[in-house]
Amino acid sequence: MAKKATSGGTKTARDTGGRTNARIKARDAETQSKIVTLADNVAKRALSGAEPVITVPTRTKSNTEWNAKKGILQMGKGAQERQLFNLSQAKSFMQTMLHSSSIKDLIAAEKTLSLRGMFYKGLHTVAGTKEKTFQDQDESDGILEDLEVSLGALREELHIFAKKAGTIVGNITLVDSGDEIDCRRMGSGGYAIPSIVESDIMQFKKCDAKFVLHVEKNTVWSRFNEDRFWEKHNCILTEGGGQPPRGVRRLLRRLNEELGLPIYCLLDCDPWGHYIYSVMKQGSISLAFESERLAIPSAKFIGIRAKDYYECELTDDVQIALNDTDIKRAKEIAAYPWFEKHKGWQREIDAMLKNGFKMEVESLITKDISYVTEEYVPERLRKRDWLD
Repeated sequence: MAKKATSGGTKTARDTGGRTNARIKARDAETQSKIVTLADNVAKRALSGAEPVITVPTRTKSNTEWNAKKGILQMGKGAQERQLFNLSQAKSFMQTMLHSSSIKDLIAAEKTLSLRGMFYKGLHTVAGTKEKTFQDQDESDGILEDLEVSLGALREELHIFAKKAGTIVGNITLVDSGDEIDCRRMGSGGYAIPSIVESDIMQFKKCDAKFVLHVEKNTVWSRFNEDRFWEKHNCILTEGGGQPPRGVRRLLRRLNEELGLPIYCLLDCDPWGHYIYSVMKQGSISLAFESERLAIPSAKFIGIRAKDYYECELTDDVQIALNDTDIKRAKEIAAYPWFEKHKGWQREIDAMLKNGFKMEVESLITKDISYVTEEYVPERLRKRDWLD
């Protein structure tokens, strides 16, 4: 049963607006101060005759630690210096300072930009050269993630958002930037989950749901929504378009942490589905610094499972042969510290490898169009048949 809705969610936009604005202004002042401190440190070193450097925590597997007690991946203490006078690092140094300046401008203007927008804001040809500041958006995005960990500030605090890539429907009413959103009345398309879902932007006003069912793809989500699964089983239904982006993962974490809602994941039976679950549950290497707010250690993997080929009496038509890359990836995932000693997950991955094929959730349609919503998931929930 869900906990009581957060107090902020029970107020109207008029009631909470003043306090929300105050929180945002305080947060912005703190972030602005961090950026100024970063610039001041560079300037002080330059004026003293020392080489300007920026210290950036290392976002690599070797600097990622598994916290078994908390059940999440965390960033270690490893860091590297980004030096202005080092030819291999000068460009990334200048890119870091360029984006820092842009973020400072955004905060001062009280505006936000998308990741794509930040790429274009910083994009230009360096005077006197043919060198562009950024070759592509991936290069820009990496610098922004470096800034997050260097400043100890979340992307939202830097006034940057990503494109919407997730959907929600079900027995909950949200307040998003002062607008009340009844997720029971979202039609066939559902409500697009924004990339920024922090409590000063989004509040939970009323929640009757008992759990959240997260599915991997929109095609599966549409079947559950059309069959009104969320209404029949009193739940919330979400999807993340494959690996869910931060906004979706953060919202799921908040629903679990603040409202006490169990999170059940319906994903494909393949190394990618297993990896998606791992990222949702324990966090990822590249975003280990965000695990405290994104990972959901209590999330459950409800399916689809290797045993379903036999138990659901599926036909050979649903088999997708594992290739060498799949096999290698499956073995890597089985060796993750959080899966390595988990007998259930070792059996699951071993069974998939012995089968020699993978399966998509959509394969259950070969039984019946609504088999997954009317029989498969309800039975799994009733029998408490899942992996954690």
